[in-house]
Amino acid sequence: MAPVIRSAVADDIDHIVGLWHEAGITRPWNDPRKDIERHAAVAADLLLVADDGGRIVGTVMAAYDGHRGWLYYLASASDRRGEGIGRALVDEAEARLVALGCPKVQLMVRPGNEGVFGFYDALGYERFDIGMTGKRLIPD
Repeated sequence: MAPVIRSAVADDIDHIVGLWHEAGITRPWNDPRKDIERHAAVAADLLLVADDGGRIVGTVMAAYDGHRGWLYYLASASDRRGEGIGRALVDEAEARLVALGCPKVQLMVRPGNEGVFGFYDALGYERFDIGMTGKRLIPD
């Protein structure tokens, strides 16, 4: 049976953060718990988990800024990769974004991460040749 895709709840947070660490998608300058807390303040229903009988085996965090949607923190458990969990999470995130009236979605991939690029290529995402810039406003 496939995992159930649902919005995360408070009891999931430790499992989510653990999965993100296992998947290697956290960064020392971002506190994942603060990212979850900040996200919950504006779009709690867009932090999705793949729940397989109480075990969190995948996550994605979606956001919509009124112009475009964003995907963050897509991860699946290392022992469950290749089962379609990531695709199911992206599909549900996209459906929820469409329901909000979101016309497009994008995400950032770190340079050299060809496996991730290949995953999104297969889902119909287009690669853009753009530069990104940013500024930390609140240190973690």
